[in-house]
Amino acid sequence: MVTIRKPKLYITRELFEEAVKRLDEVYDYEVWDRYEPPPYDYLLKKLPEYDAVVTLLSDRIDCNLIERISHRTRIISQYAVGYDNIDIECATRKGIYVTNTPGVLTEATADLTFALLLSVARRIVESDHFVRWGEWKRTKTGWHPHMMLGTEVHGKTIGIIGFGRIGREVAKRARGFNMKILYYDPVRAPEDLEKSLNAKYVDLDTLLSKSDFITIHVPLSKETRHMINEDKFKKMKRGAILINTARGGIIDTDALVKALEEGILAGAGLDVYEEEPLDPNHPLTRFKNVVLVPHIGSATRETRLAMANLVVDNLLAFARGEVPPTLVNREVTNIRKPGFS
Repeated sequence: MVTIRKPKLYITRELFEEAVKRLDEVYDYEVWDRYEPPPYDYLLKKLPEYDAVVTLLSDRIDCNLIERISHRTRIISQYAVGYDNIDIECATRKGIYVTNTPGVLTEATADLTFALLLSVARRIVESDHFVRWGEWKRTKTGWHPHMMLGTEVHGKTIGIIGFGRIGREVAKRARGFNMKILYYDPVRAPEDLEKSLNAKYVDLDTLLSKSDFITIHVPLSKETRHMINEDKFKKMKRGAILINTARGGIIDTDALVKALEEGILAGAGLDVYEEEPLDPNHPLTRFKNVVLVPHIGSATRETRLAMANLVVDNLLAFARGEVPPTLVNREVTNIRKPGFS
């Protein structure tokens, strides 16, 4: 009797058991069992033994590593919508399929965007500390006309940089606050979509100069790295609030700190950073008007489970010899057919 070897899969972080168990009959898999990410040197030694890998954004999958694993690894299934941690060009050249998890985290990220926007505008975190740390009690007054004054959200102008899935969902939420919606994207949206969302297409500089709130929803690439830099901050409407739930590298952090120090910005809400985790002594932590959260854009149980199931869907489709549903590098199909045979 011939025993058919299951492809070996390495998963670089513990996911949801109900999703991963769907792989039992198809893959032999091993899971990194620590909370912190596996070190790069460990991956260099470990991954060449595997036919497939599940990665996270914090895993550096550069060309050096890809060349090490390309003799055996056939698919990298990324547990994220972004994939700037993976050298896609190198993976394609080596015939390795790369997938991601778009769509399923759209709503959760749009929700967090508005949560940050409201938190900064209405000084929610600062007010919580005001109560929790006893400052309110020390004032000896329950209410005062000048206490914790924020800024109105209803009826203001929001500028959305990047009008893909998440940007459009943010626009839907902005409509609920009767906001004027401006957007910039390299590719203009269809006219009927603009009308349905009451969104106006403008160039980036116009968006920066006219918007009370600016929110970023573009992928990180060579073109978008530090697209919000010192020059762009100077073009912003003074007193604007900046929100970033996309990628930290889209903003020049030093320029952001300077803009906050000089009062160009009234505040910022950040979910992502150029270096993660953020050092608690980082200059950004000094500002009371900046709300900082630890990359939780997709952090609802429903969304993270849906992401895990999409990772599994990609792996199972590939094992069946099918093109995975959310393949990133479509060109790879010209180099190698899907599957492990």
